[in-house]
Amino acid sequence: MFSRLSSSSMASPKKKLQGLVAATITPMTENGEINLSVIGQYVDYLVKEQGVKNIFGKGGRKMESEVKMETRRFPLPIPSSVNGTTGEGLSLSISERRRVAEEWVTKGRNKLDQVVIHVGALSLKESQELAQHAAEIGADGIAVIAPFFLKPWNKDVLINFLKEVAAAAPALPFYYYHIPALTGVKIRAEELLDGIQEKIPTFQGLKFSDTDLLDFGQCVDQNRQQQFAFLFGVDEQLLSALVMGATGAVGSTYNYLGKKTNQMLEAFERKDFSLALNYQFCIQRFINFVVKLGFGVSQTKAIMSLVSGIPMGPPRLPLQKASREFTDHAEAKLKSLDFLSFTGLKDRNLETCS
Repeated sequence: MFSRLSSSSMASPKKKLQGLVAATITPMTENGEINLSVIGQYVDYLVKEQGVKNIFGKGGRKMESEVKMETRRFPLPIPSSVNGTTGEGLSLSISERRRVAEEWVTKGRNKLDQVVIHVGALSLKESQELAQHAAEIGADGIAVIAPFFLKPWNKDVLINFLKEVAAAAPALPFYYYHIPALTGVKIRAEELLDGIQEKIPTFQGLKFSDTDLLDFGQCVDQNRQQQFAFLFGVDEQLLSALVMGATGAVGSTYNYLGKKTNQMLEAFERKDFSLALNYQFCIQRFINFVVKLGFGVSQTKAIMSLVSGIPMGPPRLPLQKASREFTDHAEAKLKSLDFLSFTGLKDRNLETCS
């Protein structure tokens, strides 16, 4: 079904990964099995409901403000990141991860701009197997998290691990997924990037999921000539990262707040910083609200089911299903911020953002 790439081929030039990247959810049945049947619907939802069109062809559409695409740093297409944190990738079996990746690549063809597969694992061999599989099915890139049980203790050890994974898919762009709060690997991204392309020729950027803006800023500042993709992963701080040179963002909230976040990106590109800040504050109001209730993968699945109407199902143990109380509170907050279009909603709260 899928063409196999030559193991001797080098990474082919691809469009730079930028703009909003949806960190995708893995839909599951009530029994905790993966539910591949709704992924096609999920793809269409991202494309149509979050304001993303003409994904594969020209890569976007002209904005109402008539800012031309060629002058914009952040195109509208939403690529997707599969089997990462939001997708519970490390809670899935290798077989399940392969099946989910295949479904996203198949259903996203000619619709999604890029599909990047997370292939990180505690086992080097498993990570290599997943990387090779991503190449075989036609993914647009691979991303790898640092192993976090038996941890790399310095930059060189981590790069040696990443290098071996990247070598298993020499035709694919390679991205490092930096998320020290979950991995416990505190090696600074700035340090890791220093000379990394000499060791990993296919390296093209990183997802930076940390609040250390000093580290992020230095990643950008010290690598201005490299044309790396600097993808920020803390949705509620995205505007700050844009000012510091982020070329895009990867996040779970873009599954259901992608349209609103795109409005922030458009305002930023027009240099309407006051409006961009208003959108960021608006997004923060929702995220701040749900964080206080307890916000994670389980709650993201519940919100996505609510907003999209696509059943995402429960998370896999040890995570617990979001409570009905959480979902009700989240729905009320989404309505008050005008993030949901309910025909029966008449009285708009002054908290709305426009």
